[in-house]
Amino acid sequence: MLRPEPLYRIQLVLLASEAQDAALALARFGAFNPAPGGAETLAQTPAAAYREVWLEAEARLAKLLAQCGDTGALELPPDAEAPSLADLEELNAWLKDVWTACLDCHDATQRLDETHARLAALEDTLARLERLDVDLGRLLRPDSLLAVRLGSLPADNVRRLNEALALSGHVLSRFDQSGDQVYAVIAGPRARHDDVRGLLAQAGWRELELPDELRTHPRAARGWLESERQRVEMQSGAQCEVLDGLRGRFGPRLHEARQRLALAHPLSEAARAGVRGQGGLAALTGWIPKRRLAALRATLDARFHGRYWLDLREPGPREVADVPSLVRYPAWLAPFVPLVKSYGVPRYGEFDPALPFAFAWLLLFGAMFGDVGHGAVIALVAAGLAPRLGRIAWVGVAAGAASMVFGLLYGSVFGYETLIEPLWLSPLHDPIRMLMLAVGFGVGFIVCTLLVNVWNKAAAGHAGEALFDSGGLAGLAFYLGAVGVVASLAGAADLVPQAAWLAGGGLVVVAVFKWTETRATPGERALVTAIETLETGIGLFSNTLSFMRVAAFSLNHVALALAVFTLAGGLGAAGHWIAIVLGNVVIMALEGAIVAIQAMRLMYYEGFSRFFNGDGTEFVPLRIVSGEG
Repeated sequence: MLRPEPLYRIQLVLLASEAQDAALALARFGAFNPAPGGAETLAQTPAAAYREVWLEAEARLAKLLAQCGDTGALELPPDAEAPSLADLEELNAWLKDVWTACLDCHDATQRLDETHARLAALEDTLARLERLDVDLGRLLRPDSLLAVRLGSLPADNVRRLNEALALSGHVLSRFDQSGDQVYAVIAGPRARHDDVRGLLAQAGWRELELPDELRTHPRAARGWLESERQRVEMQSGAQCEVLDGLRGRFGPRLHEARQRLALAHPLSEAARAGVRGQGGLAALTGWIPKRRLAALRATLDARFHGRYWLDLREPGPREVADVPSLVRYPAWLAPFVPLVKSYGVPRYGEFDPALPFAFAWLLLFGAMFGDVGHGAVIALVAAGLAPRLGRIAWVGVAAGAASMVFGLLYGSVFGYETLIEPLWLSPLHDPIRMLMLAVGFGVGFIVCTLLVNVWNKAAAGHAGEALFDSGGLAGLAFYLGAVGVVASLAGAADLVPQAAWLAGGGLVVVAVFKWTETRATPGERALVTAIETLETGIGLFSNTLSFMRVAAFSLNHVALALAVFTLAGGLGAAGHWIAIVLGNVVIMALEGAIVAIQAMRLMYYEGFSRFFNGDGTEFVPLRIVSGEG
């Protein structure tokens, strides 16, 4: 649980004609992560053509299903075999013929949809024009002495435009309004038609485009529109019958095509990583968990009866960076895993921080937001939202529980400090102790991160960095020595000489290591060494002081509650309790979110940044897309 599982690299060599069955068997096995590779003698890529045909067939099937509808739930028989390349090409050719047959139907349906949309737009325009009750064909004749415009403008500009048009012999008459837009008719002498263009533009006038179908009396246009709608509805009904016929004709075979493409998917997916081959042989390469080796052999023996060769080996030092990371988490820890993976995925062999992250984050959240009442509300709300939020809701439940535990330790219930006695201490009455405890927790936290970094560097084969770098044992010695000096000066211990020697020795070792690792001129090496050595001390102590925010937010929680109580105390009975309730809601929503983010920040920047690269590759097993997979 604290480290990714040990993996083995496998290479499965078998007849190329059985490559699709091997990929299907590995997908059903459920623990094979394809990876590039293959012997140098296997120079061909026999699955490349298979993948190309599969992609083409899958795209055609998707279009047909979108046209004909879903064919029902897909169930794959456990003894079903994957199609060969020839079978897949035959299926792809059939899908092409079916799509050609359906294309005319598709185009006709699309034309009907466009006609429906056009009729709806005409209906919209006609509904406005019916109020005019005049023959628009005659009204808008281009050879008439009277020039007429139809359009709209903002309601606020109607009066001023009407007055301005009157000066040029034009009349404005409104016939409809929608919101702040007024629809109007403007009529005037055609000889002065162009004189009013500037006025219209200033008033925000927009011409109403009038289709040819509506250039008649609105009653005649209404009759034509109704008959056209009936005609289109009849065509739509006929088209639906055609679609139903196509579904009945091709539906069962399309369902079979879905099954065969689902069975072919594993080899198509494995081909992305690279399936190598030569002559009549093919090789699938990838990773499987060490604990599943026996089960893999049993699966292959049951399917191929010895017609294969399996090469197994542990990952070499040079390929560790390419090994995927597989970590199994218990159900109670799984909700916290996405929060860790938002930072990154652990490398193979690297310490997995999910478990310490969960405990430390809950500890920090509870310490900064300790309140029995607030924690109970957060837990109940998170539990109530579990059907919608899924597993992540249980992070909220756990955070609420942690808040309740620290609320008992602090003696705080909805901000009230007098309802129960604190089991430990009250931040309000002992702030200095809270600050010291927060810094002490930060020291312990950073020491743990440095130890984990030493482990990760050693596991990766970087012994020099594990021993002598600022994040290794030398940096840890400097940090512990410096903490000892500060603690002694504060009167908490009497270890100044020993701690000073430990800190000085650690810093010297770090400086020497930086010097030897830097490749530059002596002057540049001295400058880089001085800067990086100085940064070691400054970084460690600034990170330690960051944990003072734990005490600060625990005090801030009490201060906000006091502010709410002070405000409520100046109000009447009803106002008092309204202020108390609303104030507590604000504290839970606002401060709760801020505390959650601050706890996350401490984990990411003061913790993960010291030992967690987060650039690993997640183990993604080969699976069947649909059906049992």
